[in-house]
Amino acid sequence: MLRFGILSTAKIGRELVVPAIQDAENCVITAIASRDLAKARAMADRFSVPHAFGSYEEMLASDAIDAVYIPLPTSQHVEWSIKAADAGKHVLCEKPIALKAGEIDALIAARDRNKVLISEAFMVTYSPVWRKVRALLAEGAIGRLRHVQGAFTYFNRDPGNMRNVPALGGGGLPDIGVYPTITTRFSTGKEPVRVQASTERDPEFGTDIYSSVRADFGDFELSFYVSTQLAQRQVMVFHGDKGFIEVKSPFNADRYGAEEIELTNQSHSESQLFRFQDARQYRREAEAFTRAALGGGEEVVSLENSRLNQRLIDAIYRASEKDGWEPV
Repeated sequence: MLRFGILSTAKIGRELVVPAIQDAENCVITAIASRDLAKARAMADRFSVPHAFGSYEEMLASDAIDAVYIPLPTSQHVEWSIKAADAGKHVLCEKPIALKAGEIDALIAARDRNKVLISEAFMVTYSPVWRKVRALLAEGAIGRLRHVQGAFTYFNRDPGNMRNVPALGGGGLPDIGVYPTITTRFSTGKEPVRVQASTERDPEFGTDIYSSVRADFGDFELSFYVSTQLAQRQVMVFHGDKGFIEVKSPFNADRYGAEEIELTNQSHSESQLFRFQDARQYRREAEAFTRAALGGGEEVVSLENSRLNQRLIDAIYRASEKDGWEPV
């Protein structure tokens, strides 16, 4: 059993990841840390966790944990991932693990010198939904892939929410732009060459609230839009010359609809619907991370993979400042 400590009492941890770890077969939560001991104790009591710490440093120094899950604001991910690695702990860090691709080099160095696992928490890569998409593409179910289309939007203008605070790493691309990019790369095994983009920023917050992106992968294109101030929507479509695959609720199925993939042939005369009743992607993420940390050779999101994904996000920001193509 891998013993996790949770670095902060953030909402995503409370509502999604902590329950998933507690439900997993090969890992358990043994500590919660917060800068407010009362908050740590309250969350620990809620989930029957034995240890609560009033500082992150105190928990990292404890021998009660083997690994940490980090759901801190994005601007703190690199700092605390390195501190945890230097304390000898494995690290599962919320996405995006960094705000610039170059920052990930320091994480790779920390991983290597401490001989620990550091992985970005892209839960979608552990979902049977996305593994099925990857398998369908590999077997040629839609023929030659020519275009991937995606959207991820929600509406949030809360000035206190970290997604609307630039100093905390807020913005649409860091928060949700990473999902169309990681799932396209995961499903196809391909990397983008160049990108075009336009981005709109909120005049009050300064964060990017809408981006429209066109990425050239050589054999196919990815086009997607993301927004933090549009009606809620998620979709991903993979379009080939013999058919197309539509992923109905690709990222947060529990909040955006059923976990389903529809495969339609060229003439629309046949379709197959694949349903996933209980994908439990956060639990699968925790279990896969644990197997990898314990030396099981499990496929997880490597820091090298994270760096490639962040390079694309960086290129989207650069492309938004110019006309024409920007190399990735």
